[in-house]
Parts: sequence; structure tokens; C-alpha cells
Amino acid sequence: MTRKTRIQPIEHDDSADQEFDERPSKSQLKREMHALQTLGVDLVELPKDALKRMPMPENLADAVREARRITDHEGKRRQIQYIGRVMRSLREDEIAALRTALDTHRGVNKAETARLHWIEQTREQLIAHDDALTAFLREHPDADAQEGRTLIRNARKEAQQGKPPRYFRELFQWIKSAGGGSAESPDDEDSTEDDDD
Repeated sequence: MTRKTRIQPIEHDDSADQEFDERPSKSQLKREMHALQTLGVDLVELPKDALKRMPMPENLADAVREARRITDHEGKRRQIQYIGRVMRSLREDEIAALRTALDTHRGVNKAETARLHWIEQTREQLIAHDDALTAFLREHPDADAQEGRTLIRNARKEAQQGKPPRYFRELFQWIKSAGGGSAESPDDEDSTEDDDD
């Protein structure tokens, strides 16, 4: 004798689906891990003074310093992975603070780079065209016109004679101070140019 069994419909538990939907997918977790590891690489590549200003816990700072010290390719790769693991242990607010500090650092660098490029372009225009000094003095009335004329004349002369770019660099500093320059060292300009010597 066969017995007929009636199949009962399985009731669907919506709370289990909601819990499942709220969890991130494997792909999302992987993207987040790679983003944290990339953030770690950005920290390793920062200049030393900028790194000191980054708001990070001591264990992360130690790992970053160690990665900067390692020269072996494979060793550095493993250390970067370790930094990624340390980054995953940070709280969301700590990660957000690091990202904000990095973005601020990048913004300051972009502004400073743009300013240095403007100074270099202005110098080239002043050396190339006589009327460029008049336009510059109109925009920067506090600039010493006589000093500017002398520097431009001497920079042109040394370029024609193939001499070291002493006045060329002094002209850079004159433009920088006339254009509202900051209290940077005169050697800052040398890092933005190729050696002309």
C-alpha cells in the first residue's frame, strides 16, 4: 500500500533574507581590502614630514616605517600586505581621518606645484618679452621695479654667455616674493627645475 503524503509549502523567513542582504558580498569585501592596502601604499610613499602628521595608531605607524626601510621587493610586498591587515583592524573613523589627512596633503601639494609652475612661466615671459614686466608690475605694484629690470637684464646676459643661472634663480625668488611668496628656503626652486649648470 502506498501512502500519499501531502507536500507542505515551506514558509519563507524574511528576516533571514534581510540579514543575508545586509552582509557585503565577497567581491565588495575584496574591493574594500584592496582600497585599504592602496591607502597603506600611499602612506608608505609619503614624504617623511607628511607621514609624521598623519593621524594613525602606533602599530600602523611602525608597520609603515618598517615598509619604508625594506628594500627587497618581495619583503616590501609582504610588508604592504601586513599594512593592509593592520588597516582592516582600524575603526571607520580612524580610516576616514587618514583619508582626509591624505587628501589635504595632496591638495596642498597640488596648490604649491601650481604656484611654482606659475612662477616659472612668469619668469620665462619676463625674460622673453620686454612688455611682460609692465604687466607684472601692474598686477604686483609692491614689487621693486628696478630690481626686477636688473635681474631680467642679468638673466638674459648670463643665458647668452652660457654662464651658471645665478640671476635666473634670483629672478625666480623675486617673482615669488612679489607674488606673495611664503617663507620657503631659496633652495625650493632648485627642486622644481633641471640643473642648468
